[in-house]
Amino acid sequence: MAGLTVDAIDTYYGQSQVLHDVSLNVDDGEVVALLGRNGAGKTTTLRSVAGIAPPRSGRIQYDGDDITKLSTFEIIRRGIGYVPEDRQVWEPLTVAENLEMPAGRGGEWTVKDAYDLFPTLSDLREAKAGDLSGGEQQMLVIARGLLGGTDLLLLDEPSEGLAPQIVADVRDALVDLKDDLTILIVEQNVKLALAIADRVYVLANGRIVYESVVDNLDADDPALREHIAV
Repeated sequence: MAGLTVDAIDTYYGQSQVLHDVSLNVDDGEVVALLGRNGAGKTTTLRSVAGIAPPRSGRIQYDGDDITKLSTFEIIRRGIGYVPEDRQVWEPLTVAENLEMPAGRGGEWTVKDAYDLFPTLSDLREAKAGDLSGGEQQMLVIARGLLGGTDLLLLDEPSEGLAPQIVADVRDALVDLKDDLTILIVEQNVKLALAIADRVYVLANGRIVYESVVDNLDADDPALREHIAV
């Protein structure tokens, strides 16, 4: 099925190579988790897809079109949403304003859909985004990432630093999204990743070292422990 195809990309920051011959694919309607230790290259993979850190070689295709050299703006317009790990909310704006701006670009997802997914945000719609807790900001950036025509959502560490109950809320929301969205998620919480993903890739030192379907895979799998456990 058409979707995202990352084909043998090499990505650098200056003269330092971070990704080495990375290939992966995410089919339409699939949730794929990208796992690995800190510094393995997971975030750089998402940034390469989003056009923030374009690969120096290799190719990235989305729905059959080559997007390798496109700007981030052009990539977003093609239906790829990116939620970075640092929760970049527009702090002076209200929750409602944070959601209404991308919603104005069109797409099937509406602000009401965002509130239905995260009812907490509906209660906080007039609150300034900068005054929200970390968990509330995470809900906001995920909800905002869905708006504006997103078909493929790139999620970077959505559970990082969150209280267990908020992690459970985020997990439930992502499970709800599985029927409507294609997702590539970077996540340190292996149990959360396995709860929502159809397949996993593991990165180590900028290379794909393991790939598996999630069926019959758990957080204690020896292959996962080898490449993820500290």
